[in-house]
Amino acid sequence: MVAGCSGGSTDNAGDQSSIKVWILEDLPDRVKATQAIVDRFSQSAGVKVELVAVAEDQFTQLLTSSAAAGDLPDVVGGIPLPSVQTMAGNDLIDTDAVGAVVDGLDKATFASRALELTRSGDKQLAVPSDSWTQLLLYRTDLFKAAGLAAPTSYEAIKAAAEKLDSGGVAGFVGANTPGDAFTEQTFEHVALGNGCQLVDQGGAVTIDSDACRNAFSFYGDLVKNYSTRGNQDVDTTRASYFAGKAAMFVWSSYVLDELAGLRKDALPSCGPCKQDPAFLAKNTGVVTTIQGPDSSKPAGFGEVSSWTITKDSATDASSRFVRYMMSDGYVPWISMTPEGKVPVRTGTPEARTTYSDQWAKLPIGVDTKAPMSRFYGASILDALAKGPSELSRWGISTGHGDLIGALQGEHPVAEAVNQVTTGSDVRQAVSTLGKDVRSVQESLK
Repeated sequence: MVAGCSGGSTDNAGDQSSIKVWILEDLPDRVKATQAIVDRFSQSAGVKVELVAVAEDQFTQLLTSSAAAGDLPDVVGGIPLPSVQTMAGNDLIDTDAVGAVVDGLDKATFASRALELTRSGDKQLAVPSDSWTQLLLYRTDLFKAAGLAAPTSYEAIKAAAEKLDSGGVAGFVGANTPGDAFTEQTFEHVALGNGCQLVDQGGAVTIDSDACRNAFSFYGDLVKNYSTRGNQDVDTTRASYFAGKAAMFVWSSYVLDELAGLRKDALPSCGPCKQDPAFLAKNTGVVTTIQGPDSSKPAGFGEVSSWTITKDSATDASSRFVRYMMSDGYVPWISMTPEGKVPVRTGTPEARTTYSDQWAKLPIGVDTKAPMSRFYGASILDALAKGPSELSRWGISTGHGDLIGALQGEHPVAEAVNQVTTGSDVRQAVSTLGKDVRSVQESLK
């Protein structure tokens, strides 16, 4: 994408008193909270930080233009795994600086899975910070009344969708909007449970394998026959469930504070919710891993957000900043949204669990703050805490993250999902997807 661009904040390369930091967190409350952390770092370290909030869906475009202009930031934070791979694929990361930060913090204080997913061979591409888990959320009250088992398998999900789907309630709602990363994330969560991989360990594209084709068929059946009409996305799926018009939906753990009625701009609107804003939280269960008929074990999707240092950055100041965000600034950072920022650095060499212990007590919410334990039982909290050690990812988990980075912006999986869920032939859609992914892979050679 930006091959041939040397990039780097060349104006700051020798200036250790000023750095530019991008964060892929653009909600006003999170930007404000991050600015407060940055201000404390600047005051203590004597380093001026220009903080720039970047929308995740605009990152690739801004990275391209900034690299071409030789005006990359020194540090990028809150960056998801595919975006790390995009930067690495274009040789924009100072892996030596990143590796030194991880070593200085002590690798043993990090979740090993998080380090694996942010590494390429012996090169550390990013400093993993926190994680969120993709969830299949379901109405426990409706399931109990219908005598249904928890939706942990394809069979149980289909049975529940079929039984609970009615004129007023969709059995299942899931994303299917083309060109949308959320569609891909939702489908990958479902597909991983059936042993479907984008690419295998040897690098062969397998997205058109039998396991993947069966996953597409299963998801297509759910959305075509038991969901709401039209294209569904991150907002509409949540809205359906919040209105009491869906029995199951797929969303990230970020939804848990909203589900509890703690955020005014996204309040549950179901009938009982008017009297008790936390009604849905009290009557919702979560499934973190799913198992399909073609897989011997369950699996699930999640994301690791990280900090990384760009090439030609103000390396010393940048490294100091990242170390601060992973130490003195760490709890303030994860406390912005604890339900979506589970720490992957559990503690320090001296106190191995201090960060995870503090996380478990942090309040969630925006307009109203309350402990997660007020709304969610120990099983849900334990599932979130285990998320960083259980998550899987296409390509990255099999050592082919460069392909994932190259597919950023193309969204061929989302296109195939949309086709399958709107009536196209599954075999044809999946075959075309396989050809598209192989074409992108060939362009990397």
